[in-house]
Amino acid sequence: MKKLLLSVLAMGVLSTPNFAFAEQTVDAKMVLQQKLAELKSFQARFNQVVTDEQGSPVMNAEGKLLLQAPLKIRWQQESPDDTLFVSDGNKGYFYDSFAEQVTVMNASALVAQTPFVLLTSEDPNDWQKYDIAMVGQAFVIVPKPDSGAQVEKLEVRFSDSGALSSLNLKDVSGQLSRFTFSEVASNVEIAASQFTFTIPDGVAIDDQTQGE
Repeated sequence: MKKLLLSVLAMGVLSTPNFAFAEQTVDAKMVLQQKLAELKSFQARFNQVVTDEQGSPVMNAEGKLLLQAPLKIRWQQESPDDTLFVSDGNKGYFYDSFAEQVTVMNASALVAQTPFVLLTSEDPNDWQKYDIAMVGQAFVIVPKPDSGAQVEKLEVRFSDSGALSSLNLKDVSGQLSRFTFSEVASNVEIAASQFTFTIPDGVAIDDQTQGE
């Protein structure tokens, strides 16, 4: 489940035709950065449908997503099981209550693995790790070669009001994730406590920050 969640935090594209990134990436990157600069915060409930490479269903999930720049994320999956990922901008915490384990990661290192975190980053160095192009009304984000990312592509769409309207994922295993949002609120104040995490007593801790 942890691997799936980290892939989800990367998101990708479902059925995007081939195109030349070199011809489109500069303008698309600038437009996307401008849109994200205007999106100071985002919160919504999500529904996620995951299918494998053959299109067979793998998982349906529901929960809540909160984003705030820079690098602040709260991903609370409520069903089919309860899992939580929180990034406070410095460190990221993946908590599996069933396994009673917390995995701790550097938030900055997550950008190298997942372009989803890129949506909350203001660091130009992070943006250099990805190519971005426009396909129709979607921004398609693709990791550059040898980046070590766990996804192949990320597709991002915005509503007319500037809010995120859909996020779709294709990870390196071929799994596809489709996300729809409801109860969307953009540029609203989010309590700082939503992006903090206190490790519960008695759980196993997998600290990966030293090796990153």
